[in-house]
Formats: sequence, C-alpha cells, structure tokens
Amino acid sequence: MTHFDSYVAIGDSFTEGLNDTLPDGSFRGWADRLAEILADGREDFRYANLAIRGKMLAEIMEEQLPVALEARPDLVTVCAGGNDIIVPGADVDEVAAQFEKGIATLREAGIEVLIFTGPDTKRLSVMSILRSKVGIYNAHLWAIADRHGAKVVDLWAMNVLHDARAWSDDRLHFTSEGHRRIALRAAEVLGVPTESDWREPWPEENEPVNWLTLRRSDLAWTKTHLLPWIRRQLRGESMGDGILPKRPQLAPVTAKDSGTATATLVSEQPVHRQSRSA
Repeated sequence: MTHFDSYVAIGDSFTEGLNDTLPDGSFRGWADRLAEILADGREDFRYANLAIRGKMLAEIMEEQLPVALEARPDLVTVCAGGNDIIVPGADVDEVAAQFEKGIATLREAGIEVLIFTGPDTKRLSVMSILRSKVGIYNAHLWAIADRHGAKVVDLWAMNVLHDARAWSDDRLHFTSEGHRRIALRAAEVLGVPTESDWREPWPEENEPVNWLTLRRSDLAWTKTHLLPWIRRQLRGESMGDGILPKRPQLAPVTAKDSGTATATLVSEQPVHRQSRSA
C-alpha cells in the first residue's frame, strides 16, 4: 500500500470540482474525495487544492506550480491544458511541451506526480468534434509520464464515463457520481485500497433517449453554455475571474456535510500566494 502524508492538487475546473456541488453551493470534486481516501481518518494528513476554473496551462504553471513546489508535498496531481486545446487553432504539440516542463520540475524535486488524460468525447453530442485533439494530447501525456516517471489516470479508458449520467449538462464537467468514480480510479492507480469499485455498472435507464430529445438538448446547451463561452473568449474573460483557490493551505481533512471532505485552514502551513485571475 502506498502511503502519503501530504497532497496538493493543481489545475482548472476539473480539479476544483465542478459540478460536484455541496449543500452550501461550493464544489467538492474528485480531488477532495481522493484526499479523504488518502487521509483515511488520519489527523496528520494534509491537503491543499489550488485549482481554479477557467485557468489556462501557462497560468497554472506560473501561479500554482511554484506554490506546490514550495509546499513539497508527497503527492501533486496535475490536470491542465484542456482549456488550451479546445480553443480553435491551438497547437496541441506546443501545449504538451509546456505541460512537460512542469511535470519535469515536480519530478526533479522528488515529488510523486499523478496526471490525467482527457476523456473520450465520442458519445457527447457536439463535443465529439474535440475527440481528435484530445486523443493527440493524451498520446503526449502518456509519453511525458513515461519519460518522467509520473503515474496516469486514463480517463479515456474509463468506460463508465461513456454514460451520459457521468456528465453535467454543460458537457465539460462531471456529475457527483462521475467525480466519485474518478477519485476511486485515482486511488487505485496510486495503490491505495478503496471500499468501492469505480467499474460498478450504472443502473438501467428507464427512459430511452430519442433523436428529438437530443436535438432539443443541443439547442439548450448551445444557448446556456456554448454562446456564453464564445462571448468570454472574445472578451478575454474567464470563469475564474475573481475566484481564489478553495483550499489554499495544506491542512487536515475533516468530515463535514454528510461525510464530505473539507480542509480546515491551518495558519502554520501556508501554501498560497495571491494568484492572478484568468
């Protein structure tokens, strides 16, 4: 069994936990869930989550990576570059080269690193057009992991994520159940035992989806999610403008809100530096 005493998560909305919503409106997410698994009730385990929605790769490497390096945790999880490669005209090879520099820096510091491939979007209406770019980026990520000794959570290979119930209405973020399964898979890759299996089949669906339902869903998605994203891109704005990391310091993981994981901030373990908004 692998043992970790400290863990820092860096990245964008995926790692921040959208859309795994807690009763107070904040987000939990796979990283918080993984931290709870790693802590296993231990008071000496410490966790920080520096991820912010909308962050581009350069911002993550410039703002979050140095903070993680300064903290020198046993484990750092990194998922970044997704917001870069979905932009029309993005050079996936260049994005991967920037990503590799960050992973190399963490590994040279002796930190265990866990990275995530992009999920297969084949079954996501409209979003399937990104499949080839995600596939190319994933090939780079596997090569980077091999060169630097990082571990990989292969979201592309997780067949349970092909179910629509794993995805939120925005078709970019996962549901609570999707996040739960990803956390279980991450723990498995790290060699940490869990009580549940991420491969567990989904319950049978009672209502079949037809063509008309899909087209109505596409129209609603375009109006609610795609058009606002295009407007933000044109204005140079980000979902993360004005948002700070939800767990900016290494701190113990405690049970709260029906067993969800949260970190009580501890002033003796500062990890956060003020970050620039995307």
